[in-house]
Amino acid sequence: MPPSFPPDEDERRALLASLDLLDTDAEEVFDRITRLVSRLLKVPIALFTLVDTERQWFKSRVGMDVSETPREHAFCAHAILQDQPLIVHDASLDARFADNPLVTGDPHIRFYAGVPIRSSGGLAVGTLCAIDRDARVLTADELCIMIDLADVVQKEVQHRERVAAVGRHLMGASEARFRSIFDLASIGIALVSPTGGWLSVNNALCRIVGYAPDEMQRLTFQDITHPDDLELDIGLLGQLRDGEIEQYQLEKRYIHKDGRIVWINLNVSKKTNGAGQIEYYIAVIKEIGAQKEAEAALAALHADLEARVAQRTAELRERETELRSVIENANDAYIGLDQEGRVTVWNRAAEQTFGFAASETIGLPLERLIIPPELAGAHQGGMLRNLSGQPSTVLGKRLELPAVRKDGSRLMVEVRINALEVRGQRMFSAFLHDISERKQLEAAREYETRHDLLTGLPNRRALQETLPVAQSRATRSGRSLALLFIDLDGFKAVNDSFGHEAGDRLLCETAARLRTALRKTDSVFRLAGDEFTVLLECLADSEADAHTVAHKIVDDLARPVAVEDGSATVGASIGLAVFTPGSRATAADLLREADQRMYQAKRAGKGQVFPQRS
Repeated sequence: MPPSFPPDEDERRALLASLDLLDTDAEEVFDRITRLVSRLLKVPIALFTLVDTERQWFKSRVGMDVSETPREHAFCAHAILQDQPLIVHDASLDARFADNPLVTGDPHIRFYAGVPIRSSGGLAVGTLCAIDRDARVLTADELCIMIDLADVVQKEVQHRERVAAVGRHLMGASEARFRSIFDLASIGIALVSPTGGWLSVNNALCRIVGYAPDEMQRLTFQDITHPDDLELDIGLLGQLRDGEIEQYQLEKRYIHKDGRIVWINLNVSKKTNGAGQIEYYIAVIKEIGAQKEAEAALAALHADLEARVAQRTAELRERETELRSVIENANDAYIGLDQEGRVTVWNRAAEQTFGFAASETIGLPLERLIIPPELAGAHQGGMLRNLSGQPSTVLGKRLELPAVRKDGSRLMVEVRINALEVRGQRMFSAFLHDISERKQLEAAREYETRHDLLTGLPNRRALQETLPVAQSRATRSGRSLALLFIDLDGFKAVNDSFGHEAGDRLLCETAARLRTALRKTDSVFRLAGDEFTVLLECLADSEADAHTVAHKIVDDLARPVAVEDGSATVGASIGLAVFTPGSRATAADLLREADQRMYQAKRAGKGQVFPQRS
């Protein structure tokens, strides 16, 4: 029987979070108490537990290998509901616990005694408990021992509570001073989450990028960073995260809300908690657009002066020889063209990249060598525009284009084409860098961000991107869609009985069966653990069609799955939510409704669909 929630649950959870005890290292002050409980009561298991939102976590444990169990299975979640200690002499005979997985399976609990641990205000945050695998009766003396030891734990928790309250008071004053500086600063300042989200931004940063503060909080730094600068930024952030550097600085580009490019100087450091975990990054942003314009103007002036001097001095031939040596030994392919697009220079790297010897290329039009047929027309048109003196759309720009090798295979290259005057004639030069491997890695990374590596199914992020698009499609077509939220029944028992490898095999088989059960227009996603969702589109009779598919899935997933030492059987509980054209429900609303209905299906019994077929 799952435990209910106490009436003060929200206040209780807030207090628990403020104690900063969850997911922290073991402490001798608590471990000493659990060891005493185990020795004095002669029980194999003794725990100091904290009852969190969906789990009970063991701050101190004797005789238990795991660090937490689900709250719905926790004896301690029952104990915090009452004022007196909870004593269970034989759990197998107690209606509340007889079918509990912790009774029917490992650690096979029979006896349980738990004393609630309360805050100064009486909120129960957890228990000190003793557990035995054999049924037994707790004597009055043993109960007194439990209560006395629990009182020691409770006093320590209440001390932590007072220390935390003082810390919050001091932090509040410090935060007010920080906020004043933060808001009034003339340069951009932001607090950024470990995943890149904007936690807090000041007015100066909003002016730089053109977004309001509430708009920024719906974006990540990746969303507004120029794509060409993102890889370097993320690489430096990874070094900062891993402790390889203390901070980093770079010049990069943001994309303003109106679409224009904004050059900025970025300085990033990190804020960690007592456990060394990153709480957030601190980003300081200064706009440097005017500086960049001045640098570009200076660079252009320098290039112009250098070209004039080079044309008017006898050093031209020496410099040309030097340049040819550099080009010939450059790591990137270099190709020189005359004003009609015929090859004049083909360096060693170009030979290696494209497979043509230089002797095979000189004097030939470039489109006969490496330009794909579908781009040949655009190349010839560009050469004609240059001959007629029209402005070029590609000169001086970094382009990513496909190219063709001598053997017919294709590759992606990054190319920058420049025009120059040589002895009164207009010539063209191009450096080409093979980026095929980088493009493959980018595609692989993009795939991995939207797919579950175990099952190959699209993941939660993919669902969050797909569902709003599907809703728009449904509204335009006038056809309904349905979202099925699927949670496997009995999956933990498979993991416990056959091991995680068998559990992984079962998840992969589940994914395969779900794919088989669906039409080409439908989609299946793995959210996390043993949770899946199915998106059904183009439904004529929305709820009836969805129920038909849901019940088929329940039947398919109930079939046994072969594992190493036999076969495993699980079921599925399915929550069903329907979106009809004209509905104002968002994707988040639809997912939340399906999730809640899945839990209603579970409460109705395993292998159920909720709502039931009308």
